[in-house]
Amino acid sequence: MKDMMRYRDYFGSVHYSDEDRVFFGRVEFIRALVSYEGTDVTSLRRSFEEAVDDYLETCQAAGHVPEKPFKGSFNVRVGAALHQRVAIAASQRGMTLNKFIVEVLEREAGKDLAV
Repeated sequence: MKDMMRYRDYFGSVHYSDEDRVFFGRVEFIRALVSYEGTDVTSLRRSFEEAVDDYLETCQAAGHVPEKPFKGSFNVRVGAALHQRVAIAASQRGMTLNKFIVEVLEREAGKDLAV
């Protein structure tokens, strides 16, 4: 994945500030702000992993369930006309709307992305 790191099913962005001469990022796809930085690739990676571990430990100590980056469901607003066309397309194929959308997303997301 371009400009992303992965650790324990959490994803971290990778950015560079030329002004500060530092690499930095944050854990993506969760609401909590978990950030990290490093002066080179090795220290950035270590800082990312430490930030994830610290987030998980902090949640455990506070008795909170840590956020998961992906829960398996999301809401999409598509408008009434597209909703109608997709529902009809699914029905014509003898599929539920959910199954139809999952198949389309799997086909399209699989083209360019390897996780």
